[in-house]
Amino acid sequence: MILQSLRIEQLRQFRNPFVLGNLQPGLNLIHGPNESGKSTLVRAIRAAFFERYRSTAVDDLRPWGDSAAAPTVALEFEHQGELWRLTKSFLQRKRCDLTIGTSSFSEDEAEEKLAELLGYQYPKRGASKAEHWGIPGLLWVEQGTGQDLEQSVEHAGDHLKSALNSLVGEVASSGGDEVIEVVRAQRNQLLTGTGKPRGEYAQLDKDCLAFEQTIGELKERILRYQEQVDRLGKLTRDYERTEAERPWEEVQRQLEQTQARYQQVQQLEQLQAQEKETLGQLLQSRRLLEQNKEYQENVGRQLAARKVELDKAQADLHRLELQKPASEARLRDAKAAYETAAQQVKQARFQEARTRLAQDVRRLEQRIQSLTQNLAKASDYQQQLEQARLQARENRIDAAEVKRLKTAEHQLSEATIRSSAIATRFSWDLEPERSVILDGDTLKNQGEQQLLEESSVVIPGVGKLGITPGGESLASTRRTLATLQQTVAELRASLGVDSVVSAEERLSAFEKAGRAQQHAEELLKSVAPSGMDPLVIEQREAQRELEAAKEQLSATPNPDASMETPDLATADVAFERAAAALTVAESEDQEHRTALMSAQQARDTAQAEWQRLADEEQSPERQQQLKQIAEELLGLEQKAKTLEQRLESRSREILEARPDLLKQDIERYHSTVNNLRQTHEDRGRELRDIKVRLEAWGAEGLEEQLNNQEAELEWCNRRYQELHRRAQALDLLLNMLTEKRQALTRRLQAPLQKHLDHYLSVLFPQATLEVDEQLRPGTFTRGSELGQVTELSFGAREQMGLISRLAYADLLREAGRPTLVILDDTLVHSDEERLDDMKRILFDAATRHQILLFTCHPEKWQDLGVPPVDIQALK
Repeated sequence: MILQSLRIEQLRQFRNPFVLGNLQPGLNLIHGPNESGKSTLVRAIRAAFFERYRSTAVDDLRPWGDSAAAPTVALEFEHQGELWRLTKSFLQRKRCDLTIGTSSFSEDEAEEKLAELLGYQYPKRGASKAEHWGIPGLLWVEQGTGQDLEQSVEHAGDHLKSALNSLVGEVASSGGDEVIEVVRAQRNQLLTGTGKPRGEYAQLDKDCLAFEQTIGELKERILRYQEQVDRLGKLTRDYERTEAERPWEEVQRQLEQTQARYQQVQQLEQLQAQEKETLGQLLQSRRLLEQNKEYQENVGRQLAARKVELDKAQADLHRLELQKPASEARLRDAKAAYETAAQQVKQARFQEARTRLAQDVRRLEQRIQSLTQNLAKASDYQQQLEQARLQARENRIDAAEVKRLKTAEHQLSEATIRSSAIATRFSWDLEPERSVILDGDTLKNQGEQQLLEESSVVIPGVGKLGITPGGESLASTRRTLATLQQTVAELRASLGVDSVVSAEERLSAFEKAGRAQQHAEELLKSVAPSGMDPLVIEQREAQRELEAAKEQLSATPNPDASMETPDLATADVAFERAAAALTVAESEDQEHRTALMSAQQARDTAQAEWQRLADEEQSPERQQQLKQIAEELLGLEQKAKTLEQRLESRSREILEARPDLLKQDIERYHSTVNNLRQTHEDRGRELRDIKVRLEAWGAEGLEEQLNNQEAELEWCNRRYQELHRRAQALDLLLNMLTEKRQALTRRLQAPLQKHLDHYLSVLFPQATLEVDEQLRPGTFTRGSELGQVTELSFGAREQMGLISRLAYADLLREAGRPTLVILDDTLVHSDEERLDDMKRILFDAATRHQILLFTCHPEKWQDLGVPPVDIQALK
């Protein structure tokens, strides 16, 4: 496919017809500065092929501000020796015409011919998108998208595979894919992706397990039924034998005999415990008598010791009585010093309170004076603020609307100037008393007027002249002028001004008032941060505090002039010292009084104890008591000896009877009786339960259920094995077909890999770039480096994207498909060395394909070997 010429009209910036012709079969370098229309030309080519002529989603093709435009694109290109002419118009004049040699097509038929030729499709509705662009979307690179390749390859995948199929033959046709999909679908009905059963296959596996479990349970129940029958016979014999022998009755007699013997032993133990208690009481009485005897014998020694204690107590009491006068004198002196210090503290506090109150009075007077001054200032500032607010309200105006008015009037002035330049000038110079009529207005003498619209001139007595102004943009200028005039009038009316000057004067006055208002607010906040009312309240509070301080000062008495008054700190220190000294003196006096009372009590106690012991030692009752104690001790020893002999004899009798074993025998016999009776009762209940259970199981027909379940299991196993063999066969077949398809895919990739290696060897010698199953560039290897193309730098990815597109173009050319490569400002991220390599690649590719290279840097491509085409010169 060789594009020969491109003609566009009323498309974006190209309002007038523009022709890009004389395009060469190989490399074409088209350059121009930014916004010269390069991307517009590329968009025009894409629109001619990709967009439906009747689409309403191509407003971006319309020139700015021209709603009546009909963007038109006309292309001429050669394919297989035939000349194709395409003319497509959008929006206002929707039309598509295609001529192929001598054949003509139009509308939808023409568009389908183009889509079939280049390998793309149209959207069902709306604007064309990348997923519809197919092969052209892969070979036509828009500005800034050269590095993005994966999506373009994916959208053109079917067309690329179709081209590869035509190269390698029917062996790689899509019929094999349909067989694989059918086998995969049938295999997926039986197996999951991991090879596990699913659907009926999986359900049969579960059913077989359920049948096997049910059969196992039935066999287990049948086995238990037979065991229960055997158990019933044994239990019947055991129950009848036990009912006849009644063994628990003999054990019950043994239990009663053992209980009687154990009661006798318990009586002996009770008697033994009572006599032990009696012996303990006798021994306690003997110990008390011996203690009493020892006490009586120790009275003489105790009397001497009490005499020594009495002498010591009398000496301590005498010493404390001699210390009493000195202690009382110290207490009196401490109290007098404390009272003096307390009076001085009181006078010092009076003095300190009066001084503090006098200071408060002076401070409050100063504060009131300051608040009064602030109130006066605040009142003045408040008046200034109100005046500024009044000025702001009177001159309020929107600055943005003023700016819009100024801009609109400026645009109106420029539009008026433009209209004057292109309008038809009508001038007249009439003889006196002669006149003509222009659009109903009578004109006399001489003058001039500009006409933007069709007008008529009536010459009395002669006739009527028609004047039609010319110029391409006159109608647009007239509409623009009218729109701007309306906009200016509306803005003036909304702002309430008659000109921009008055609007700016009002805006200046409004801003000045705003500044004055802000200044007044700042001054007011400096003297009254919270407003006037808090300041007035604060003044009143200060006045009340001053009056209260004066009253308190008057009520505070003056210090006693006859008494020396130290400062409060000195008085407090002296008072604390006097209080501490008084506390010490009181403590010492209290301790002396307590010691004196304790000494008197100790002397009295020692005197009474000594007198008691002296009287006791001389009494005749003491001698009689000693004799009686000796007799009682002798009688207690005889009784205790007799009790000890009886206790020893009874203890041997109890030990020989073994009460612990008797108690265990009672528990054992009692448990045996209960167990024998319980076992007999349990056996009877079990007999009844087994009879009922056997009757129920017999009614269920377990043997018949087992036969039915075994038949169901046999059918289930047969069906499962049938599906199992089918699943294995389908899985094996799918693997074989997939392996065969992968081998065919590698054969499909070989032609593309060949062209890719051809270009890659120029850019990266000794490097390899593998193509995946989706025909996308994948793993990139360079020396010891291994990674994905997407991991390369931005510039390298842009270069790899271009050589991949050229390889796809070579592949399509071999398959007899039309190719056209369009590059819009590509390779802008390449260094000089890489750019030289890419020039070699482009020059080589241009021997097989037509390449349109658009750029705004012609100096970088001046050694490309082709004459450049300057868009500005063509304009």
